[in-house]
Amino acid sequence: MYTFSSKLRTFSFILMLLGALGIGYGFLTAPKTIQDVETILKAEETHHEGGHEATASHHETEPASHEKIKNHEEPAKTTSNSIAVKTEIISTTQDSITETVSANHEEHASNQIEVTHDEAKTHAEHKEHLEHVLHQLQNKPWAAFYVACIFFMLISLGVLAFYGIQQVAQAGWSPVLFRVMQGITAYLPVGSVIFFILLVLCGLHFNHLFVWMDKDVVAHDKLIQAKSGYLNFPFWIIRAAVFLTGWNIYRYFSRKNCLAQDESSDNSNYKKNFNISAMFLVFFIVTESIMSWDWIMSVDPHWFSTLFGWYVFASFFVSGITTICMVTLYLKSKGYLENVNSSHIHDLAKFMFGISVFWTYLWFSQFMLIWYANIPEEVTYFVTRIEVYNLPFFGAVVMNFVFPILILINTDFKRVSWILVMAGTVILLGHYVDFFNMIMPATVGDRWFIGISEIASVFFFLGLFIFVVFTALTKAPLVPKRNPFIEESKHFHY
Repeated sequence: MYTFSSKLRTFSFILMLLGALGIGYGFLTAPKTIQDVETILKAEETHHEGGHEATASHHETEPASHEKIKNHEEPAKTTSNSIAVKTEIISTTQDSITETVSANHEEHASNQIEVTHDEAKTHAEHKEHLEHVLHQLQNKPWAAFYVACIFFMLISLGVLAFYGIQQVAQAGWSPVLFRVMQGITAYLPVGSVIFFILLVLCGLHFNHLFVWMDKDVVAHDKLIQAKSGYLNFPFWIIRAAVFLTGWNIYRYFSRKNCLAQDESSDNSNYKKNFNISAMFLVFFIVTESIMSWDWIMSVDPHWFSTLFGWYVFASFFVSGITTICMVTLYLKSKGYLENVNSSHIHDLAKFMFGISVFWTYLWFSQFMLIWYANIPEEVTYFVTRIEVYNLPFFGAVVMNFVFPILILINTDFKRVSWILVMAGTVILLGHYVDFFNMIMPATVGDRWFIGISEIASVFFFLGLFIFVVFTALTKAPLVPKRNPFIEESKHFHY
């Protein structure tokens, strides 16, 4: 039986505490009114223009003494002539001034009306811009929380899908890792509850993450109106409840049957798991695609991609497999999982490598097809990310493809623990950035940066994830006793 170490438990509590404080700070410091936004924008303008103004003033200033010297050098004899000329000009222009004053008065009144109209239009546009920035800045702590929340929940879902695949495939290498997988999936119920509450808060307009929930926006947007039969809150939240409930039901019964198999005298519970795993995978492959549309793609309801469901799946699936490898290596380092050998670790590393390549294939396919078609509704997705999110956008490709393929393509490296920990850390960070790229541009626009809200949200959910997962690992033996393939798994070598 595994014992949750006091150091790791304390570490998880510290992460949750720091995360909660940082999340609270992010919400408290978010602007509340348009006046707060104006103050922020003025401060930004002052910061960016201060240096330029100082330089300009230095070049534009002329010494006053030069003008004075020049004026004193004018000859005095020109004074009488200038007086005569000025007298003649005054008498000539007096009549013309009288004639034009009436016409100028009428023209001035007309221009004044036009100026007033332009000023009102400019003021309305300025106010609309300030409200837009206000929503972006208010979204920032919500979006940071949302990204971390869905990322860690989908890690556990990815592990659950991997576990279901192993059951249906009747794999002989993986049963010694089943309890590790079940421990990681223990986070799914906790993450699902938090995430569902977050979705409800979105529907109650506590934030502006999903613009299609704003009636004022929908009233002026024909494209969103055309999708309102699908994108409406009651139907949307019902779908979410069905998806989360279905995944958790499978998680509950598959673990229950696996534990019951330890005490059984036959393979009936194993066969039950085979059957429900097959049904779950059918349910999962459908609901995963719809989930990716509902919870991620719909933050920008004008954009769509037929590859998006597969793309999201590849991202959290490889993250889940990487987490299995990381937890397994940790338990091995503490003297547990004596039946797990380098061949098991090598297989996990191969999956990490293979699904990373699969993710890259989907990333490039989605990008290439949209770039080639050049349809405005589609290409805007990548234009925004390349121009405004250039570093995280291409950084995700480096962390999720370039780094894994350079490290994990080597067969020997797939068996070296410290290399796998390093590669796994980079992969997990890279796919967090991937989810960041999917959600942030549509919710906070150009007001993004990695700040306290983002870091604190990751800390909080990482701490909660560690606490739940390693607590679950203490509840049952780490090796399933009567799995039909357990002996094959224990002696797995190649």
